[in-house]
Amino acid sequence: MPDTPRFRASSFRASTTLMVQGTTSDAGKSALVTALCRLHARQGRRVAPFKPQNMALNSAVAEDGGEIGRAQAVQAQAAGVPALTAFNPILLKPNSDTGAQVIVRGRAIGHYPARAYQALKPRLLETVVELHGELERDYDLVLVEGAGSPAEINLRANDIANMGFAEAVDCPVILVSDIDRGGVFAHLVGTLALLCEAERERVRGFVINRFRGDPGLLEPGLAWLEAHTGKPVLAVVPYLEEFHLEAEDGLSRGGDTQRGGFQVVVASPPRISNDTDFDPLRLHPGVSLRFAKRPELAGPADLLILPGSKNTRADLAWLRARGWQGYIERHLRYGGKVLGICGGYQMLGQRIEDPGGVEGPAGSSEGFGLLEHRTLLTADKTLRRVGGRSLLGAGEARIEGYEIHVGESARTAASLAAFQLDDGRLEGQRSADDRVLGSYLHGLFDHPEALAALLAWAGLERPEPFDYRVQREHEIDRLADALAASLRPGCLEEPLLAPLYRAAQA
Repeated sequence: MPDTPRFRASSFRASTTLMVQGTTSDAGKSALVTALCRLHARQGRRVAPFKPQNMALNSAVAEDGGEIGRAQAVQAQAAGVPALTAFNPILLKPNSDTGAQVIVRGRAIGHYPARAYQALKPRLLETVVELHGELERDYDLVLVEGAGSPAEINLRANDIANMGFAEAVDCPVILVSDIDRGGVFAHLVGTLALLCEAERERVRGFVINRFRGDPGLLEPGLAWLEAHTGKPVLAVVPYLEEFHLEAEDGLSRGGDTQRGGFQVVVASPPRISNDTDFDPLRLHPGVSLRFAKRPELAGPADLLILPGSKNTRADLAWLRARGWQGYIERHLRYGGKVLGICGGYQMLGQRIEDPGGVEGPAGSSEGFGLLEHRTLLTADKTLRRVGGRSLLGAGEARIEGYEIHVGESARTAASLAAFQLDDGRLEGQRSADDRVLGSYLHGLFDHPEALAALLAWAGLERPEPFDYRVQREHEIDRLADALAASLRPGCLEEPLLAPLYRAAQA
């Protein structure tokens, strides 16, 4: 086999920015940036994660009050810095197959069909480049995550998410591909083939993700790849069994879990948002969690959850058409509990009014009628991080979470609240028999006291202590350690990776 080629010096500037692009969606871009954030932070560098354009329904409220993709909030945790709106300048939240809410600098600017959004992109690139420049001035290193694949040639015009951004800020690129999907060499070589020469030159090397098996059997393929492309394989990251990190969007890999005897079902409509709310339940040792699109597939449950939605009335109609109202009634009749979060909370009320067509066609919908509130959707979007205490049971468990929603739900004076917030507000609502609970708060299960209080309310006797925040830290460290151990000598030609390789070899 030929010697491993050395990467030739690039003509573009010495950069404090490194971009990770992928051959496919879910190739491991988010995970690789997360691991790099942690490794560089361990080296004492002040690191900023950055995603120019993110299409995701899993989002978070940043420390400075704007809305960003959930993945960038996790990457900020890995870097040990506060999550800021600047880390994700453009967030797209699809509410149909052809349109999305567009969020710029953390605030929604409206709903745009796909073609209309394309016309916005040249102006949005200016915003993205401006915020990236601010981060380069304030941080030692900016680690950028691309979106989808740079080889999506139908989207290349006015691209702001992949090579269009890399060329605008003149930064090097690492290309990651998932070998567990199969066809990794075709993905890498094919992606390069669809780039122009200047873009190919920008690619510093490859990372192969989720490899399992005998590494020696992979070596001939790696040698061929390096000889054929002239670029090094920087790392072969192993497949991590039972690894969990919040999915950027959707029920990515392995949504259901079978761990304990307490059965939780999450109804799963097409526009489900912030399903990461339930990650602590996925991992809780006393809980088995199932996502179900149809009630006949749900089976019996102790707790049924109606999740958030990007188009609440449309998802409500979808659930009702598939028979979920009957399932809910039977579930309550046999002693189960029901929890609605955000859009799911709105569904549990008497009515949802959308006179201005905020989430879809103007109109109103009858709710499931299990709580005594009515919801009016308005264009103003609430973004708020909150803390407080639980009003469930005899204890006063600490709660923390964040609100991301349009509309307000007016409760009756006699309604039972779920939480007392630090600012004095009462939040959420419970039914008179305390069998149904609704709240606008995302992230409730992340706090161990709130998790225990909610599971106890739902009927789990003496819930086993579980701190999801500690678990997330463990998984970030596990991922970073795996990357450090898998870095290859070829990365010594990449100045932003060489210190990590030397530290791993020490």
